[in-house]
Amino acid sequence: MIIYDLTCEKNHIFECWFNDHKSFEEQREKNLIACPVCGSSSIAIVPSSITVMGKEPKKLNENFKGISPAETLRMFNEYIDKTFEDVGNKFAEVALKIHIGEEDSRNIKGTVTKTEEDTLREEGVPFIKIPIPKLDS
Repeated sequence: MIIYDLTCEKNHIFECWFNDHKSFEEQREKNLIACPVCGSSSIAIVPSSITVMGKEPKKLNENFKGISPAETLRMFNEYIDKTFEDVGNKFAEVALKIHIGEEDSRNIKGTVTKTEEDTLREEGVPFIKIPIPKLDS
């Protein structure tokens, strides 16, 4: 099985599972894949980490062998801090402006209320919630 992140012509991002890439192409050509937000069948694959489920487990990448969970979290936090702009409690406002093209696309991080989160979903704004634990130095 292959899991693809897909996008429609209105930039709504969603996930679909396929037997293989050929199955995806056949279904896309026949307009059998539709965006769950707007119903568009103009679909493309979004660059992402593609998950392939096979019969045999794959070996861990040798570069990451022996790294502790704490070190992995430290590296993750460092990556988020270096590559995402912290917009604080204005996350929903900035994310919506990016989504509709009023601001340049970029990685942002911040906080939202439950109401703001619901609004972002209703507007089709792609986002993910990542709880980031604070590590002792």
